[in-house]
Amino acid sequence: MSHPDAPFLPYGRQNISAEDVSAVVEVLQGDWLTQGPSVSAFEAALATRTGAAHVIACSNATTGLHLAALALDLGPGQAAIVPSVTFLSTANAVRMTGAEVVFCDVDPDTGLARAQDIEQAFRAGSSAGLDVRAAFPVHLAGQPTEAGDAARALGLKVVEDAAHAIGTMRQRGNDLVPIGCTESDGMAVFSFHPVKTLATGEGGAVSTNDPHIAARLRSLRSHGMTREPSGFRLRERAFDNDTPNPWYYEMHELGFNYRITDMQCALGLSQMARLDSFIASRQAAVARYDTGLAPLAPLVKPFGRSPSGRSVSWHLYVALIDFESLGVSRAKVMAELRAAGIGTQVHYIPVHTQPYYVGRYGAQHLPGAEEYYKRCLSLPLYHGLTEADTDRVVQALTDIVQRAGG
Repeated sequence: MSHPDAPFLPYGRQNISAEDVSAVVEVLQGDWLTQGPSVSAFEAALATRTGAAHVIACSNATTGLHLAALALDLGPGQAAIVPSVTFLSTANAVRMTGAEVVFCDVDPDTGLARAQDIEQAFRAGSSAGLDVRAAFPVHLAGQPTEAGDAARALGLKVVEDAAHAIGTMRQRGNDLVPIGCTESDGMAVFSFHPVKTLATGEGGAVSTNDPHIAARLRSLRSHGMTREPSGFRLRERAFDNDTPNPWYYEMHELGFNYRITDMQCALGLSQMARLDSFIASRQAAVARYDTGLAPLAPLVKPFGRSPSGRSVSWHLYVALIDFESLGVSRAKVMAELRAAGIGTQVHYIPVHTQPYYVGRYGAQHLPGAEEYYKRCLSLPLYHGLTEADTDRVVQALTDIVQRAGG
């Protein structure tokens, strides 16, 4: 059981400073609560950090994924490849365009899609008569996947689900480049949910190097509307003697209200100043977990590492636990850890097993995803987690293994 004075350790939490609060209060006392200068300032800071030419901030990562899918013109009769180990939104964003999802398998030790997984899914989708146009590789837990390279080699458009990976660097030849420095007309989508490395409450962003895609994303984010005179089509309504009418706007396609507020962006901009310290503290906690869990192998071990991950901005720390050999169910382990004041979570239930997708595509067997899922357990990881905290988690797991006779 937990010590009565020991704080509860959730699997994730935000870290809000006095400077963060002041930044939000300043916006509240100003003239712009939404669609104001804090949004563009946050986008500019993200562009600098990711190396992308354009960043479009939005209400959350799900809306960002939907915007990206729309910007690729995905729709009925088309399909996109999505790894099964991800949150629901990666697949759902594809379906929200009317396109179909082709689920791909993952490495059973990392949860990341591999080149062979993308290739196999492409063949399977094509054999089923689907027009596979895109892939949405997922940087699970903050680790980079190179599945996008395999997708590009097949001629697919790529949207990187980087919801976990703000600040992650990956190996590209002899260079380290940030996630979000996308290639050609690709996109990357980030999340700023409170349990992520950088928080805006809710919030997301899409990065791209393509100016035409960026303009489309901005329009789709705000009802499909444009106020850019060069794009106006109804000139007799738009201009007065070649001068744009100051009230005028046009809607060229159906869009959405996926905007983010200045309050959220002020918080995000303030948090950006501490992003490196957030990343460093998470990396230190991951290293402590790796060392502490090593004696528990093979019953408990850290999940595998991405070969291209050189400076990972960790969102999750996943332990792979052989519950079957341990003789204790995952639910029981989670309950015992909670009784010790330790929160855990499962990331994720493979999406191809969800009733909606089984109903649409039938039962599928993706052995890597299923093997990863049956062993994964996310342990507490956030800025401010101390060495004593990680030691406490490791000791609690050690006690569970010892009680089970492991």
